[in-house]
Amino acid sequence: MQLPQPMRRARSRRQFLGSFGKGSLAMAVLTPAVLAACSSDASDDTAAGTTAGSDDPTTTASSSSDSAETTAGEETTDETTADAGDDALRWARAELGFVSAYVLARGNTAAIYDTGVDGSADAIGQSLSDLGLTYNDVAHVVLSHHHGDHAGSIQEVMNRSVNATVYAGEADISSINFDTITSVTGGEDVFGFEMVATPGHTAGHMAVIDNDAGLLLAGDAIFTDGGAAIEGPERFFEDVPLSRESIQTMGALSYNTLLVGHGDPIEGGASDVVAALAASF
Repeated sequence: MQLPQPMRRARSRRQFLGSFGKGSLAMAVLTPAVLAACSSDASDDTAAGTTAGSDDPTTTASSSSDSAETTAGEETTDETTADAGDDALRWARAELGFVSAYVLARGNTAAIYDTGVDGSADAIGQSLSDLGLTYNDVAHVVLSHHHGDHAGSIQEVMNRSVNATVYAGEADISSINFDTITSVTGGEDVFGFEMVATPGHTAGHMAVIDNDAGLLLAGDAIFTDGGAAIEGPERFFEDVPLSRESIQTMGALSYNTLLVGHGDPIEGGASDVVAALAASF
């Protein structure tokens, strides 16, 4: 398969942030389960909820009530809506207890970023439903990296996503339990997202950015806690110095919203938050 040409590079922080106001910061509490989940052995079934949102620099979203803590067998949904055109990027978070997967949608087409632990396909399907879509609408599945809490449901998700292509970083593909994966190394355009190589947590870790909507999905390259961007536990990173270089790369980009695997989204001035972390090294 020939991938589309890379999308244009990120605009400067000054050009981009001029079109945004500062939003509120959400709090995440990292539990011991988060720390255990960062390794490739994590595969426990966990509770699931969804949070839906929209990222369009021409619109302003209104937030609903705070999300409720999930427990086994329960689903909790918090929604954010916006007056956006049919082609505006919309997103929903599948909260899987200690890790999150995300659904991105434009019109009637969807992409999934990460598939969570084994047994997460139903929760991801609920996130699709929250956006008015089904697995039949999924055209792309991007895996941030090979660890079991992010790629654990890839087979089940792809059994349902009959029209989708899977993408992953070239260096991680041999460790992912799925036969047909399109290799990416950074710079490719997938569904309007630019693939951003962010090695360190794993050699092939991939973040993705929508430069127009101002949204970065960082996988495990960045964690969040209490509205701040933080590093994950060093013992789960293959190369900490390389990971810090990747954080500096992400800190130099421009985006308003940050979505991560472990921790709550940051919706407002997110690239400044990541730049502050990068400057601390």
